[in-house]
Amino acid sequence: MLLPKRNIFFTIIAFIVLFGIGFWLGGKSVVCEICPPADVDFSLFWQAWSKLQENYINPEALDVQKMIYGAISGMVKSLEDPYTVFFDPGETKMFNEDTSGRFEGIGLEIGIKKGQLQVISPLEGTPAQKAGIRTGDKILKIDDTQTIDISIEEAVSLMRGPKGTEVTLTILRDEWETPKEFKIKRAVIEIPSLKWELKDDIAYIKLYQFPEKIDSDFAKIAVEILNSPAKKIILDLRNNPGGYLQRAQDIAGWFLEKGEVVVIEDYGAGKEQITHKAEGNAKLLGYPMVILINQGSASAAEILASALRDNRGIKIIGETSFGKGSVQKLEELRDGSSLKITIAHWLTPKGALITDVGLEPDIKIGMTEEDYEQNRDPQLDKAIEILQNL
Repeated sequence: MLLPKRNIFFTIIAFIVLFGIGFWLGGKSVVCEICPPADVDFSLFWQAWSKLQENYINPEALDVQKMIYGAISGMVKSLEDPYTVFFDPGETKMFNEDTSGRFEGIGLEIGIKKGQLQVISPLEGTPAQKAGIRTGDKILKIDDTQTIDISIEEAVSLMRGPKGTEVTLTILRDEWETPKEFKIKRAVIEIPSLKWELKDDIAYIKLYQFPEKIDSDFAKIAVEILNSPAKKIILDLRNNPGGYLQRAQDIAGWFLEKGEVVVIEDYGAGKEQITHKAEGNAKLLGYPMVILINQGSASAAEILASALRDNRGIKIIGETSFGKGSVQKLEELRDGSSLKITIAHWLTPKGALITDVGLEPDIKIGMTEEDYEQNRDPQLDKAIEILQNL
């Protein structure tokens, strides 16, 4: 998920409905309740609406509000963009809770890749992680609901629920011949932003996501690292699903010279690109470092990793990242519903588009079933080895 201030990279998005907008014309304020485009004929829609009202066998089931929401949803789904979506008021509230870092559920970041609902990452310390759900797992069913053609928002809604209740996920993993069921108890999810520890003379920094407050959290640990015996840094972005674009830019400013390019937003043919540059103090610039990524590294995590590699030649270790390279904006509608709209693609500082491709590591190392079972971490071991030999 990636959210520049009001703009959101992540995983869900919007479309603008012109309700109650005032504008000035000839010195007078003119209010347009609904301004349909002059070149679009809506008569077919209203004809279908009328036929339902006249003929449907169960007229008391015709919920006008649901029908309107359904029509907007269908319009958005026709774009076939899994990150452009309509949220009714309840879903809008849920989305805002997600970005605040506290909600009730099982703690999974999910996405759709090649038409398949799959796990981007289980969030740190959550019921999903403790149950053994892993990055890259394919979700075939949520309770009794098949996930074929399901939207991300529908899947999130099915997995969300009051703490103490259970949800069953049917999971297929690449190493398995047949799917397995995971019964997971929901809980209050509070997602940490980061942690760090000293490994000999190496500062190991783990970023779990990029919430609004990560800039202040990172500033605190940066001071601790600067005052520690650390001489080198490992930046672990594995299973980091992203967050706010601005926060990735803020953190990049600790590692890059002021003015170096962090990410480029491309709004399509004929529109101006926006370049986001490092604006920080560069106090960690002199530390030799490596970066860890995997299939669960997405959005803002991919932006930070590519910015450090493109500008400083920092080695990336692990597995190919998820490939979430689009920018979304949340547009709030007048009744509390909203649209999350893909408005741009982001490019690496060298101009590469990573949507559905991801970042390729410089040193590719996977994790086996046995590694997970025995709590081994060959990716981290390789990162330490490289830094020790510098």
